[in-house]
Amino acid sequence: MKNTDIGLPEALYCTEQIKAIEQFVIQHNIISGLMLMERAGQTVFEYIQRSHRMAKKIAIFCGSGNNGGDGYIIATLALQAGLNVCVYSVTDTAILQGDALTAYQQFIKVGGFVMPFQVDVVLDNTDFLIDALFGTGLSRIVTGKYKQAIHTINQSNIPVISVDVPSGLNADTGDIMGCAVEADATITFIGLKQGLFTGFAVQHVGEIVYASLNLPNAAWQTISSSIMRVMPKSLPPRPRYAHKSNFGHVLVIGGDVGYSGAVRLTGMAALRIGAGLVSIATHPENAVSMNVAYPELMCHGIASPEELLPLFEKASVIVIGTGLGQRDWGKSLFATALNSDKPMIVDADGLNFLVQLPQKKVNWILTPHVGEAARLLSSTIKEIQTNRFDAVQSLQQQYGGVVILKGAGTLVASENTIAISNTGNPGMASGGMGDVLAGVIAGLVAQGLPLEEAAQQGSYGHGWAADEAVKYDGERGLCASDLLPYLRKWINS
Repeated sequence: MKNTDIGLPEALYCTEQIKAIEQFVIQHNIISGLMLMERAGQTVFEYIQRSHRMAKKIAIFCGSGNNGGDGYIIATLALQAGLNVCVYSVTDTAILQGDALTAYQQFIKVGGFVMPFQVDVVLDNTDFLIDALFGTGLSRIVTGKYKQAIHTINQSNIPVISVDVPSGLNADTGDIMGCAVEADATITFIGLKQGLFTGFAVQHVGEIVYASLNLPNAAWQTISSSIMRVMPKSLPPRPRYAHKSNFGHVLVIGGDVGYSGAVRLTGMAALRIGAGLVSIATHPENAVSMNVAYPELMCHGIASPEELLPLFEKASVIVIGTGLGQRDWGKSLFATALNSDKPMIVDADGLNFLVQLPQKKVNWILTPHVGEAARLLSSTIKEIQTNRFDAVQSLQQQYGGVVILKGAGTLVASENTIAISNTGNPGMASGGMGDVLAGVIAGLVAQGLPLEEAAQQGSYGHGWAADEAVKYDGERGLCASDLLPYLRKWINS
């Protein structure tokens, strides 16, 4: 997914909610089903006119449902505009019903011709493809000719526009139902589907274009959404008389022997995001050299958990887990930290210890990646990725507080809401990125943000910094420390 979603609405919806809106306007005779289809088709055609103005030949792949009906509307408009239109139906058009049948008949009436899809379809000189195979209702694995059609589309090396949802993508979860179209753009209608923004979906949706189809406000009053996109917010300006104690004290606990880099990254991220003070509680062997390159960090060698207690008193927020290791030293520090009443960010090895010492707290933020999430839920990575929304909700219910399920389309779950952050890129698949995120969130908590807001904004800013860092040099080779100057840019922008 391209990071071009700034102008999109905040709220996201599941398919049942979208269907409820459609049924409301149809049953109340506000807009007919055919008119909704015509508006959707017109929206796609207008996008074609803007983005493919020089196109002469297009191919449209149609299924048997209303998504296919959208395709026939697009085909009719394109044919009337003088384009060379090739329509391929994956099913026998004799089985078309309702509005889809009407749309097909309109296309035939203006001189259109529909060809049965064959695996050896020739797409020479085609300027772009329209994917109108499946809509939002897909809940089974794609097989047969539909699977072959999706494979043909993906292997064509021709730009693809998907209608409402890339065919084969589960619009509720972002999971791939066996296979899915990889679109260059997805034009989605009525409401933004939650599954378009997380997990495997980000490889398939391309640019997301939204059209409300001009539904009346009354239609939206029938539903409410508890899932949203993270929208960036600015911190208030600092008063001119500010001093370091106004902006909190972050305590980072971790850095067993051989893992000192993790806590350094966490501490520097907290400082770069604006925390007033950062202390590092680390293994004694690391303490002397810890702040050689980073003199702003206050480092303490901790041999026993009792030595943490004075540091707790000074801290505004605690980060535990980065570089903590899995030895008894780390486990004893983790167990001691659990007794603190300070807000806490639990990351990395702290999450692995949480599997061994499970408990529920309201004043912490957990930051698992999919592997850690699988361990916390006694599940598998595949099960987590199949439905990331269910997974993050289960984590929050089981462990409390705020839970961040990291990955493409990071999810942030609190008791009543789930937010999606869509900043970031594949360059972040390198060591230390999670350590930086933990520091960013802790720094925001130290400056007074509530846990939920700190988790949401921290996830967004972390990804934004990575996006800025790859603009000129590319994604490969991106290091976690490369984000630090851009974090400062983001928090001040």
